[in-house]
Amino acid sequence: MLYACSTNLGKLREFALAANEASFRDLTVKPLPGLESKIPSPEEHGTSFEENASAKALYYSVFTSKAVLADDSGLEVDALQGAPGVYSARYAGPNATDEDNNNLLLRELRNATDRHARFVCVLALAQGGRLLTTVRGVVEGRILAAPCGHGGFGYDPLFFYPPLNRSFAELTSQEKFRVSHRGNALRALFNRLPDVLTLAPANPHSMRPEGGGFR
Repeated sequence: MLYACSTNLGKLREFALAANEASFRDLTVKPLPGLESKIPSPEEHGTSFEENASAKALYYSVFTSKAVLADDSGLEVDALQGAPGVYSARYAGPNATDEDNNNLLLRELRNATDRHARFVCVLALAQGGRLLTTVRGVVEGRILAAPCGHGGFGYDPLFFYPPLNRSFAELTSQEKFRVSHRGNALRALFNRLPDVLTLAPANPHSMRPEGGGFR
């Protein structure tokens, strides 16, 4: 069992796909109990995906004896000097929707000739207040002039993947997982998982009760 520091359904589906693909089939990934109702969210101050993912994993790892998986991911656009980057989820503001972010990105690129971009995902695994490992996954593509497709989430309708000649929003979950930044990162993490978990016994003195939080 791994606990995920996310309730994003799209991410959770990809975590489940990775667990099914792994050689140890009995592994499950579920949202950390109390994630939405009891445990306050940490503030994100990192300037890189690695910093944010690591900080989240360490923060949430003290609320359970299980290993905790956190990710930080986003879109880097060359014409925007790497933006939106770590601000991808809140590119158009703190309460921005996917549509808001996509519309802003299109406005920012309206005169751009270079539309090359990449999705980046960094996964961090922590247990008992100790960081076990981080991995990075990347996929290259380009930004379309208009949304295409109705699947996926985030910037998927704008992210065109040349090898399959479709946007990420036009791919099935399985097709996307095989090539995506998160799929690449998850495969790297799950390959490393047996080694890092055997080296990381939980420290019961650093943990609050399972599913606990601030009352």
